[in-house]
Amino acid sequence: MVIHSKHRSAGMAEEQFTAGRTRVGWVGTGVMGFAMCERVQTAGYQITVYARTPSKIRGLCEKGAVLVDSPMAVGERRDVIFTMVNDPSDVREVVLGTKGILSGVAPGSGTVLVDMTSNQPSLAREIYEEARAKGCESVDAPVSGADKGAKDGTLAIMAGGRAETVAKLDPLFRVMGSTTYLGPPGSGQSCKIANHIATAASLRGLSEGLVFADKVGLDVSKYLSAVSRGVMGSKVMGLFGGRVIERDFAPGGFANYMLKDLGMALQGSEEMGVSLPETALHHQLYMSMKANGDGFLGCHVLITAIERLSNHSLPSPPLSTHNCNYKPCTSFSDFLPGGGIDRALFLKVGT
Repeated sequence: MVIHSKHRSAGMAEEQFTAGRTRVGWVGTGVMGFAMCERVQTAGYQITVYARTPSKIRGLCEKGAVLVDSPMAVGERRDVIFTMVNDPSDVREVVLGTKGILSGVAPGSGTVLVDMTSNQPSLAREIYEEARAKGCESVDAPVSGADKGAKDGTLAIMAGGRAETVAKLDPLFRVMGSTTYLGPPGSGQSCKIANHIATAASLRGLSEGLVFADKVGLDVSKYLSAVSRGVMGSKVMGLFGGRVIERDFAPGGFANYMLKDLGMALQGSEEMGVSLPETALHHQLYMSMKANGDGFLGCHVLITAIERLSNHSLPSPPLSTHNCNYKPCTSFSDFLPGGGIDRALFLKVGT
């Protein structure tokens, strides 16, 4: 059974969460998490937030969000709690740790935990069982759509868990994007891993095509415009093609996150006996980017790995006078809200 959030089954009668009444907790306010949380707040939901760096969420607090000092505090007296953190170890800590969300949730409260991090399916199932044992619910709902999708509310949300619980979350999910129900706990995470298997292949194809086109003397902008009208046209090309040509590698999703997800894919494939030769190659390419210090740039920085292998780089665009706010990246925290870099003006010049 597949349920799209904008076409909810009438047979699912559990009362939905609604703005003005539902109390929302949020843990994880990085590039994606901040934009998603901000959309939920703007839709009229009361927000309680935990952030490791409180200064990064000043804008949310100025609009009425309540800042607390631990994930456990978020768990107290919240109806729905979203997590959008870095990796499985962070998810385990903020949900199942001694000061984690479940430690603060009252037994039998019916609180719903929604993990939107790209996570291990096995951990999603573990969290589901722990939540159920405490009289709560859990849904794994990773997303795809990068920073633009998070800001515009056009994310693809891949949900696993009880269908009734996913339907109950529909009003909140619709604020962030469009949801597909995949099946039991862990199904959303499995879908996200498969999504990144395909995304990495598309990014490598985009990168190799651009390097080849430039090497043979084509105008890469015209090349991109031409092929985008054919079978090669895709969301990956539309979202990242122009950024690659402009050497704009500010992250919508970090290269390190792609590396993590491809690693989970390879681990799962070994356990299941599934051959993923291209995924193994992509994992190594992203590993090379991490080794070269590019792990906290966007996942489309993959082109730099192809350029190094080819000893040929796309030309760097000139810094024009309107880029007066440009400053070089010093760490991934520069890209978080309040970090000082204008996302639209950041350029990584050269390779």
